[in-house]
Amino acid sequence: MGFRKKNKSPPVLSHEFVIQNHADMVSCLAMIILLGLMFEVTAKFAIMFITVQYNVTQVLDEKQEAVNLYHYGPKDVATVFFYLLIAVILHALIQEYILDKINRRLHLSKTKHSKFNESGQLAAFYLFSFIWGCSILTAEDFATNPTFLWEGYPHTRMVFQVKFFYICQIAYWLHALPELYFQKVRKEDIPRQLYYICLYVVHITGAYVLNLHRLGLVLLVPHYLVELLFHASRLFYFSDENKQKGFTLWALLFVIARLLTLTLSVLTFGFGLPRTENQGFSLADGNFNVLTVRMTCLAAICLTQAWMMWKFINFQLKKWREHSQNQASKKKTVSPKSKPSKREHARGGSANGVVKSDEKMSPRARKAKAS
Repeated sequence: MGFRKKNKSPPVLSHEFVIQNHADMVSCLAMIILLGLMFEVTAKFAIMFITVQYNVTQVLDEKQEAVNLYHYGPKDVATVFFYLLIAVILHALIQEYILDKINRRLHLSKTKHSKFNESGQLAAFYLFSFIWGCSILTAEDFATNPTFLWEGYPHTRMVFQVKFFYICQIAYWLHALPELYFQKVRKEDIPRQLYYICLYVVHITGAYVLNLHRLGLVLLVPHYLVELLFHASRLFYFSDENKQKGFTLWALLFVIARLLTLTLSVLTFGFGLPRTENQGFSLADGNFNVLTVRMTCLAAICLTQAWMMWKFINFQLKKWREHSQNQASKKKTVSPKSKPSKREHARGGSANGVVKSDEKMSPRARKAKAS
């Protein structure tokens, strides 16, 4: 990990050297970009990496106030790259100064250690993104007017907070790809993590490019809340295996979030956008309101939700089987077959011996014994 002192330094530019010092290397690259602001020649290029681009001043008719709005463009790639570097640095800081210290106290196995690190990083990100997304939704009053999701499409203008939110979201999920190498993720865990990383990148980038940032933001906030609850519950579970109540609440909210996502998606692509005035396809205007694009987006969302429900059902069945097996093993250990004590065994043995001896006596011997 970055920022960690090692007794034995591996060869320069070897795999182990890059893994141990990747955060330091990334920090140097970010500092070079920041130093570019100090010189007039390089300042215009450095600003392209650091600040949000494509601002447009627009005067609102109602308030007669000038407001700075933003749209997207190719320069956003540079901004995403810079905040990808920041995400790598923050990832290393959380790992080094928080998660590693907790891991040393818990003494987890290698499998649980890897899952604990994954849940710790994602829980911090989901918490930050959920709070940030809620603040944007509260300021824009998205929840009070559902038709705001499609009214006035295409939504080519964004406020600063919305655009910066999407820049940071794309940067974070792109940074998760090299982290698979930096964190030495196990080979069996790589496909699972690649699936959800790619899904996040495709869906968030699609909402950003297709000017569906309002719908994307409304769908991300409840989804992040559900994922935050799951990873927080898993962290508590690793600290104490008896703490499993959070998974029950997560299962309930997971199903509600899937239904909410499908409802808002069908409402937007099936009823809202087809009835708007701006119909057609235009790259210059940022208008993608045609049947092909709408059905493709709706199909992608529905397939993703179906895949998530399938994984959820398999996970619940696996947990149910493990719980039933544990209950069966507990019953066996708590109520074993009763064994006779030594006294009872002696009494029973003597009684049995008498009975057996009586049974072996002849009739004459029995009469003599009776008399």
